[in-house]
Amino acid sequence: MTPRTPKIPHGGDYNPEQWPEEVWDEDHRLFTRAGIDTLTVGVFSWSLTQPAEDTYDFTVLDRVLDRAAAEDRRVCLATGTAAVPPWLAKKYPEVNRTDFEGRRHRYGRRHNFCPGSPAYRRLSTALAGRLAERYADHPALLAWHVNNEYGGACYCDLCADAFRAWLRGRHGTLDALNEAWWTTFWSHRYTDWDQIEPPSALTEHWRGPDHTAFQGITLDHHRFTTDALLGCFLAEKEAIRAHDPDTPVTTNFMGTYRPLDYHRWAPHLDFASWDSYPPLDAPPTVPALAHDLMRGLKDGAPFWLMEQTPSTTACRDVNPLRRPGELRLATFQAVAHGADAALYFQMRASRGACEKYHGAVIGHAGRDDTRVFGEVAALGEELRTLGGATLGARTPARTALLFDWDSWWALEISDGPSRLVRYQDTVHTYYRAAREAGADVDVVPVTADLSAYDVVLAPVLHLVKGDLAPCLEAVAARGGTVLATFLSGRADEHDRAFPTDVPGPLAPLMGVRVDEWDARPADVVHPVRLDGLTAGARLVFEIVRLAGAEPAGTYGADFYAGTPAVTRHRFGAGEAWYVATALDPPGVDHVVRRVLARHGLLGPYAGHPGLETAARVAPDGTRLLFLLNHSTEPARPTARDTVTDLLTGKRTERGEPLGLDPLGVAVLRLE
Repeated sequence: MTPRTPKIPHGGDYNPEQWPEEVWDEDHRLFTRAGIDTLTVGVFSWSLTQPAEDTYDFTVLDRVLDRAAAEDRRVCLATGTAAVPPWLAKKYPEVNRTDFEGRRHRYGRRHNFCPGSPAYRRLSTALAGRLAERYADHPALLAWHVNNEYGGACYCDLCADAFRAWLRGRHGTLDALNEAWWTTFWSHRYTDWDQIEPPSALTEHWRGPDHTAFQGITLDHHRFTTDALLGCFLAEKEAIRAHDPDTPVTTNFMGTYRPLDYHRWAPHLDFASWDSYPPLDAPPTVPALAHDLMRGLKDGAPFWLMEQTPSTTACRDVNPLRRPGELRLATFQAVAHGADAALYFQMRASRGACEKYHGAVIGHAGRDDTRVFGEVAALGEELRTLGGATLGARTPARTALLFDWDSWWALEISDGPSRLVRYQDTVHTYYRAAREAGADVDVVPVTADLSAYDVVLAPVLHLVKGDLAPCLEAVAARGGTVLATFLSGRADEHDRAFPTDVPGPLAPLMGVRVDEWDARPADVVHPVRLDGLTAGARLVFEIVRLAGAEPAGTYGADFYAGTPAVTRHRFGAGEAWYVATALDPPGVDHVVRRVLARHGLLGPYAGHPGLETAARVAPDGTRLLFLLNHSTEPARPTARDTVTDLLTGKRTERGEPLGLDPLGVAVLRLE
């Protein structure tokens, strides 16, 4: 259930409560000039709408929503519960979080609430219910925005009790828990639930949250934290639904955000939304991966781009400015990957506090002749021209990439083989290779139905859970290709090593056996020979014995020189590839393109560096192709079909050149 709109909503976070009402008149005049039709309001308004426990004041919010309706704008209304008001923290001090080092915080900042606090739960849900009761039928209301960018953990006694209760529900008995956590190690066997302490700097951890003596308890605590915050969301959603059964409800995610497993949240959101703030020097596949992850949360349904900066962020040590054309390119990249909304943070720049230098559509001077305002206005006009052509469109991907928070957590809290291996970096390397080869990619959980995919990429699949191994075997058996990498198939759902050959349950599919592995510093690079290419490899070097597979690449150094570094195993009608080391990007490109070529999935413009393609199919069957030129040089690819650019109306016949300016965009309807 996504919000129904005639076109892509265009607008963003608006905080009129920070300004006198005479400024609102100017805001709405400028919104009209910029094509702004959607406003996210109330995100941090708790202290305004509830100045005391027994007092609610909706005067300002009434005027904000009524003014939006009068201007024919729609509102994504937030519950305002991401930052507690000072009176609440003073009256109920247990609402303040206790951090990883065991320190109870005093009032300040945001995301400062304890998810286990009964006072927070009672008051936040009451506020959400009051808002829904008042505004459910308001003509401006388009969607509900619960809280904001959930994150963080609390280690107070309330949360410790909640963790123990969660563990009872997960494991059932202490015997099962002891077996799962392997507590015979270091005399940790528990005989009472009250003996269990949350893993923190005071208990199982040293040198920070990634160094733990017992991976099982830390892994479970990550899962618990996800569920604890999800419980807060669900309580507010339930309060909204008591008064408003129909308006879609969401909360804004943060892409590839390690602390929370968004797959556990996805079934409870009516539509996914997220805030995109990639480093501006990151390759374009970094935000693309996050877009595809967000699209995959709801089985390929479109998502909302809830926030992006129109110019610059303010949260990093150095905050570069988006160059001319980069905002337009980033926005259409989001649409190309499934966004059904394009919203900004923020509409008008704040005068004070830590985001006063964060980019905004309207700056402190309130001018409409700035470059940024002009780009936003031009983009608003293009979105008006595009209309509803892309709304509800799906991505016809035949390549899947498995993304697994459990494997992410388990890999990075593991002692050995190498803490230099980062899950997100490795996953991105394989995603980038597939996207730059022209393949559309669905980023999906390990529980996804894989029957629609010809290629499944499973890099650093550290944990193998449930029936995943036979599901991957089924992909290959029917003719597909599965690719796995080093440090995959190492442990079960509790992060216990499999008592069998590496890569555990994946071994029959991969046709290899790994007895040893070598880890070296980042500056040690070994050559790997792949057909006519010599690629570099680093960090981890698994020493592979063939068990049915054939070598597709070999090490060229150390005592394992000449042994397989990359293998291919024929399995049923398909294949399984195993990459036993961290290949550099040219090496990964070579392997991934061989896999994609077997299924005819190399894109028509794979030879054009900097040119991104993405396909979508509209609900009426219309086929759309996005061309995104990330280069600062013009691109002139040849049309492979007769197409019409929906942004310009220009028709290009098959075989004719398609001209793309530097950082240019084309949204092509295939005839």
